[in-house]
Amino acid sequence: MVKERKQKKGKVMVVANPIYDTVFKFLMEDERIARTILSALLKRDIVKVEIRPHEYANTKRESLSIFRIDFAGTVREPDGSEKLILIELQKPTETLRFRQYLAVQYDNAKNIVEESKDQHALPMVAVYLLGHCVGDIEEPVIYVNHQAYDYDDKLVTKGIPNAFVDSLTHDSIIVQIPRLHGKINNRLDEVLSIFDQTYKNGSNQHMLDLDDSCYAEDDVEMQRILRRLLIAAADVDMRMDMNVEDEYYSIIEKQDTDILMKTRELAEKSAQLNEKTAQLNEKSAQLNKKTAQLNEVNSQLNEVNSQLAQQQDNNRKLVKLLLATGMSIDDIAKTTGLTPEEINSM
Repeated sequence: MVKERKQKKGKVMVVANPIYDTVFKFLMEDERIARTILSALLKRDIVKVEIRPHEYANTKRESLSIFRIDFAGTVREPDGSEKLILIELQKPTETLRFRQYLAVQYDNAKNIVEESKDQHALPMVAVYLLGHCVGDIEEPVIYVNHQAYDYDDKLVTKGIPNAFVDSLTHDSIIVQIPRLHGKINNRLDEVLSIFDQTYKNGSNQHMLDLDDSCYAEDDVEMQRILRRLLIAAADVDMRMDMNVEDEYYSIIEKQDTDILMKTRELAEKSAQLNEKTAQLNEKSAQLNKKTAQLNEVNSQLNEVNSQLAQQQDNNRKLVKLLLATGMSIDDIAKTTGLTPEEINSM
């Protein structure tokens, strides 16, 4: 059954906004709530979760870092058996930081399981709660699950799942918070509704206005989540921490804006420089063309001069030959067409 949350009929609850790290951390520190949220996300019965110690991100804001919590989760399989998995729950950041952090987890000795037959890493599921949209993907929650295929692209099912294969790859769950649409169609929608930013309080973005009629009174787990968010909303220190986060991200946003503007300015200057360079290259090409034409003319002139020099040398030899026969200069001039002056100069 779909529950519409846009037309509020019940009492409005003003709760802390878990998009903030300090509220999110406070929420997930409750082991029962963590099981509820992770069970809904993984669509599996998680009977136990344990937060790995000292795995929180840098909350002092000394540098930009992802916010993450590591869980060791015990999952009950359909056959009743239990399986230990590693769950990485991470909040918004850039893809490179996700990859770098996952690499650290793959290399972490604590994530290695030793059995009688072999040694392998814990299966890992990476959960990303994103405060931005991923391209044109419209689904608010997407599941990226690895599969095994043979050479002919046929799905391999025999022997799968396999501990060795599972330790080499990991599944991912990506939640696009801006894509949450205010409807509750299933358990996951109900759990994620507490992150829906369309219900931010009009005067205070640190708070969300939730309609309590959308949550069953006998739903103990959801009521526990709501109560904890109510507690967070009333906590003075937590509200101060949210203000600090706003200031911090405001500074980061301003820095990003400044960098973006400078990048655009550099891009414009680079485009102008490229245009001028193109113009210079064109002028240089024209100059090279003219130079080539001049070189060709000079080559032709040199060839003509060479021919003239050769002709003059031939005439000199002829004049000498005729003079040697006793022919007079006047007769030589008549015979060769040379002037007496040209003959004398030779």
